[in-house]
Amino acid sequence: MTLMLKRKIDSYIRNYYNTTRNALLITGARQTGKTFSIREFGKSFKSFVEINFVDMPEAVEVFRGAKSSADVLLRLSAIARVPLVKGDTLIFFDEVQKCPEIVTVIKFLVEEGSFRYILSGSLLGVELKDLRSEPVGYMGVKDMYPLDFEEFVMCMGVGENVVAALRNAWMNRMPVDAFVHSKMMELFRLYLVVGGMPAAVCKYIDSNNLQEVMNVQQDIIRLYKRDIAQYDPDDKLQIEEIFNLIPPELNSKNKRFILKNLNEGAKFERYQNGFLWLKNAGVALPVYNVEEPKVPLLLARSRNLFKLFQSDIGLLAAQYAEGIQLRIIMGGKDINFGSVYENAVAQELVAHGIEPYYYNNKKRGELDFVVELNGKVLPIEVKSGKDYDLHRALSNIMDCEEYQLEEAIVLNNDNLHVNGRIIYAPIYMVMFIERRSDAPVCYKVDLSGLV
Repeated sequence: MTLMLKRKIDSYIRNYYNTTRNALLITGARQTGKTFSIREFGKSFKSFVEINFVDMPEAVEVFRGAKSSADVLLRLSAIARVPLVKGDTLIFFDEVQKCPEIVTVIKFLVEEGSFRYILSGSLLGVELKDLRSEPVGYMGVKDMYPLDFEEFVMCMGVGENVVAALRNAWMNRMPVDAFVHSKMMELFRLYLVVGGMPAAVCKYIDSNNLQEVMNVQQDIIRLYKRDIAQYDPDDKLQIEEIFNLIPPELNSKNKRFILKNLNEGAKFERYQNGFLWLKNAGVALPVYNVEEPKVPLLLARSRNLFKLFQSDIGLLAAQYAEGIQLRIIMGGKDINFGSVYENAVAQELVAHGIEPYYYNNKKRGELDFVVELNGKVLPIEVKSGKDYDLHRALSNIMDCEEYQLEEAIVLNNDNLHVNGRIIYAPIYMVMFIERRSDAPVCYKVDLSGLV
């Protein structure tokens, strides 16, 4: 990677290590920039030790049979290529899926306290399914995703003052300056093609050559397919078949993943492991159907009705027919923008830590997304055409007194305006749909009269 991309996770990592002595595990799909961000953070320490369990398989033995933290540290000092400075060394364990023992050992290393620890790896959700529940109280877990749209525009050179003005327009429900709106729409269409994989973003910044960007994206897709073959040899054909079907299924009328397109007699139970593999590997984003837009949405989730999105919008564009990239940027009318817009929205919501669902009811119709935000249900419609104010299903849901929905968002191509309880916002403002950071975190029960 030739360029330094500014990522939100960089400040997250710094703040994390300023507020706790615990270790941190960075998870996420391959090629999302985990190792790069960790190495950059490592520059703030006097000593930075990187141990990659793929490149250094002998390092796995360091943790096998070690009887104490002192034993582990003695062995670590033997394989480290730089001095271990007490109190100012960051030790980075990479590709930890090759050494599950690290999960047990990290607790004792953190307790010992001489050094700081950070971990990362590929396919962690696949290979270490119980990882999150192991070292409770000693290791935090942070998911990392491709660049979201805000990160992308900052890397493209958009000033922080412009992003702040856009955020202010969103918060106050005001239209954006017409020139700025036009440029942001242009940038959003570019994001649909380049996506958020750091290597693809760097290649675009470096060359402005969409063909070279697509070559990078195709390499990443081939890497994902190699992972499928390597890590799940029994079901690899089934998983690759599902992966290849994501673009055409999203292009269909209702965008739902139809099992019969895999096999006429396909049953969900047979293919369930394949979907789980793609989700746990961070390669695909399933968005499940909910039967009612009520809190908590998880309780109304359907197990086998879902849409399946790509983890990165640029990779989705790369899976479509060659030549689509330039037509997307130019806003070609022969392209189904509905599928790429929805994929970008799903990706953005997930990157913000928001679990997206969709709603479908034979009587009331279908909503593209419903999310649970700050204790309330928020419907989100995604419209790529001119008739964005025609939304029968959304109107039906908003008029339903049973659900008492306070507001809804229609993401579209036009400038921001409000009509009643519906906010019509430009599609790029999906970057501002996020959880409130001012929610109360402390609560004390008044026990007066009970003591």
